[in-house]
Order: sequence, then C-alpha cells, then structure tokens
Amino acid sequence: MDETEVAEYARHSQTIIDDAPQMDEANTKAAVLRDFLDLLGWEIPANTKLEYSVKVGTRSYKVDYALLLEGAPVAFFEAKGVDTALSSNHREQLGTYMKNENVNWGILSNGKQYQFLRREVVDTNVKVQVLAEADLKRLPEQITILRAFTKDAIQAGDSEKIANRIEELKAARTSLEKNKDDLSTAITEILTEDVSDTISTLAEPRAKEMIDDLVQEIDAEINTDRTRSQSEEVDTSSVETDGSDEQGYIVKIHNGGETLTTFSDTVQSDVMAGVVNYLLENYDLSSEIEPLPYIPGRKKAIINDEPSSPHDEQAMRNHRELSGGHYLDTHMSGKNKKRYLQRFAEMCGLDASFAGEW
Repeated sequence: MDETEVAEYARHSQTIIDDAPQMDEANTKAAVLRDFLDLLGWEIPANTKLEYSVKVGTRSYKVDYALLLEGAPVAFFEAKGVDTALSSNHREQLGTYMKNENVNWGILSNGKQYQFLRREVVDTNVKVQVLAEADLKRLPEQITILRAFTKDAIQAGDSEKIANRIEELKAARTSLEKNKDDLSTAITEILTEDVSDTISTLAEPRAKEMIDDLVQEIDAEINTDRTRSQSEEVDTSSVETDGSDEQGYIVKIHNGGETLTTFSDTVQSDVMAGVVNYLLENYDLSSEIEPLPYIPGRKKAIINDEPSSPHDEQAMRNHRELSGGHYLDTHMSGKNKKRYLQRFAEMCGLDASFAGEW
C-alpha cells in the first residue's frame, strides 16, 4: 500500500459519497468501507468476521467487523453511515469493546471521517486513545498510520513499533516547538564558547532553522500537521474546515497583483507537483535550485534528477516525476508543502497563496 493507492481509494470513495450524501450504514459498508478493508489487506471472510459478538457486563453487542489472525480478533472496525457524524459516544463505544475483548487496535469510520484507536496497558491501567484522525480527502497524508493497521503490520508486530514511534515523535515535536528559543540559545552558546563570540549573530538564526528542519522531518515521517489524541480533548463530531467554500487544495501563483494561474486537486501532492512543474517550465526554477540534488538544510533531497536522495534511502518513496528529468519529494506534511511552494515561488520572483482545504 502506498500513497497513490490510498489517493485512488479516496477519489473513488468521494465520488460515491458525492452521488449519495445521505447513505445509511448498510450502503456505506457495501459501497465504501469494504474497499477500505481491502486496502489494508483484510478480506471477508478469510480474516474478517462481520457482526462479531462482544460481552459488556451481562449484555452482548455486535462489532461491525472483527479483524482476525489465527481466528482471534486483533482489531475492531466500527462503521457508521455517511449520514451519521462521528461522535464521542461512538468512540467510547468502540473503546469499550476493545477493553472488554483485549483488542489493541480499532478503526471508527463513516466513510467521510476516519479515527484510529489504540488500546494500551500502562502498569494496571487500561486506556484507549485516538492515535490519529483524518477526513477522507486527507487520508493519503496518513500513510504511516494506515500501515500500522494493515494485516501484515499487525501480524508482524510492526504496528506497536509504528505507534510508539509516532507518539515519541509527537512528544519530541511538542518539546522542540515549545522550547525553540531556549534550545537555539543553548546551541548558540555552545558554538560561541567552542569557536568564537563573533559568530553568535550568525549562529542563532541557523540554530532556529535547524529546529524548524527537525520539526519538518518529524511532520514528514508521521504524515500529518497535527496527529491528535483523545487526551487532547479532540472534538470529533465534525470535520474541521477553514470556512472556505472552495473544494480541494488550491494554490494560486501571483505576480504583483495579477494572478497568473491556479492549481487545484483533491490530493496535496498532486497540487504541489503541478505548481513546481509550472515554475520549472515557465520561470526557470531549475537555475535557482542547482546544483542538484536540492537539499535545503535537510538530509534528504526535495528536488533531484533521479528519484532518490544521497543521504536517505527512504527519501522520495512518494515522489512525483516532473518535466526536464526532475523528481519531487512529496513525503511531507501539508504545512511544509505550503512552505516550500511559497519558497519556490519567491525564488522565481512570484508569490503563492493558498485556499480551499489547506
């Protein structure tokens, strides 16, 4: 499973939902969510059981899908209709099923919204938290989370490693952002003490850039601007928007007060590729970023003349091929896609603005 496959699922599912925005639960399962199970490698009836019975107290309930390995449930998938917004009650219901059956992984979805839950036992305390959430159009950005819920990852024991690393990276990102000024000051002091006081004014902004780059690398790995957890009191009853009526991810390129062109797509990576290709073909962006690979203070290339990076074998695994033999790394958060698009536009003496679902 890669970003392209997830993007295709998102496009296809969005078309179905647009045609039937009031689908009930049964039709949502049949038309949308069974394809999602297939995407993750779960097949009915080989390793997925419908209407699985769970005991809560003295009563029995049914989970929509139990995902099985060797006949035992390893994950629960609770489905709702497109016509039903996900709520905290739905999440608590799934969490209760997971606690009672000792199931560590859970998915809650109505086809438009997706929440990924994790059960943990810390000392003697059992808790279920939201590991990540996304709406359908942003699902391709959650490739790391999605891989944790695949049959292969759970079977190999990789899901726990993926989830733990995500939580550790989120904590590191929070610390870097919260303590950015103190950290940059400490780095500057070390350099001035070991090298020379004369570099202090040069070192401090570079230290802040380094911290920004670390945050960016974290965002790129976990594929999201802000993966959120239940403990952060997330309101999951509706999908957040920016209040814009424009659909998809929109980038406009300006020269002074004139809008030169507009790019729009439901996948951020495709929009980014379109803009960069436009700048390469029409504004000689290549002369501004040469020599290749273009590595702006990072360990991995963003633009190169081959789909690889000299210092990171995993880089450019989600690349886009551009004109002139160029390749663009799109494995980064939406926030950083905007950041680089603005930087590339400025290199060409232009400006970029963003609308829609950014």
